[in-house]
Amino acid sequence: MNYVSIGDMAQSFQLRQHNTQLKTTLSQLTHEVVSGVKQDIGAAVAGDFTSLSGLNRSLSMMDSYKVVSTEAALTTDTMQQTLGVIQSLSDDVGTTLMSAATNFSPTLLDVSVTDAAQKFSTIISALNTNVAGRYVFSGAATDTAPLADPADILAALKTEIAGAISADDALTIIDDWFAAPAGGGGFVDTAYRGDDSLGLTFRIADGETTSIDSSASDPRIRDALKGFAIASLMADGLFAGDQQARSTLATASGERILSGNSRLTALAADIGAKQGKIADTQTRNQAESTALKLARNDLISADPYESATALEAVNTQLETLYTLTSRLSRLSLADYL
Repeated sequence: MNYVSIGDMAQSFQLRQHNTQLKTTLSQLTHEVVSGVKQDIGAAVAGDFTSLSGLNRSLSMMDSYKVVSTEAALTTDTMQQTLGVIQSLSDDVGTTLMSAATNFSPTLLDVSVTDAAQKFSTIISALNTNVAGRYVFSGAATDTAPLADPADILAALKTEIAGAISADDALTIIDDWFAAPAGGGGFVDTAYRGDDSLGLTFRIADGETTSIDSSASDPRIRDALKGFAIASLMADGLFAGDQQARSTLATASGERILSGNSRLTALAADIGAKQGKIADTQTRNQAESTALKLARNDLISADPYESATALEAVNTQLETLYTLTSRLSRLSLADYL
């Protein structure tokens, strides 16, 4: 039998080459076992990356829609919670004011309007809520608080009713001021600082958007604020000393609070419909994203059994190479002789 021998340097080089190859393969297989993705993507797709690129693009879009829909859900949830705060504050105040007006008790009336004035400030603060850097009741101007300070709003109203000689005159002026459209010099121009020209639009899915048109200038919110504003003006001394006029104003304030509270229910229903749409879209997006991930896995996923078996085989080969290398390194002429 003929043997072909190689020199020591060649043998050393060959052993190092085998060692490098086995370590590289070991690293690749380890990556496949841990990640579940084939190391050689090109071989997995047979050199055609068209389908994989399309899937990756679609998944990126799904990630974007997830972020946007989450923002939309956060916005509508915050709006709904704010309306809940306003309604909870309105439930008892309206009835209390009307009751105080009929009792003809100056003390009870003063206490009732003072409580309503405090709640007016609370409602303004709630409508000026900023969540994740966005003022949700400002329309498109999400970087600006929608309403002026309560003191500024009341100061503007005081100027408007300065010439009123009766409670009915004051109520007419206040009603007109809150109902005036943009450009009419009323609430929208004086107290509201948002932007309703475009509304707030979210693209929550491919070809699907949801627009949130409700803002602090919504007539239903203005109606809710109006009754509290009347009570706040009374707490600040409107028609002080004229018990009949104050009783008339308190009754009107309570009626407007209760009426505004009823209209807020319709607004809450509108926002609830948008919440439902957003939730449905999120569910569809999640299902589509899962389907896309499964399709991508079919293309590039590594079989865990095959990868683990190959990894064990390579590990055995590497150990065998180390054993051979160790034995060859101990060879000497003295041992041979």
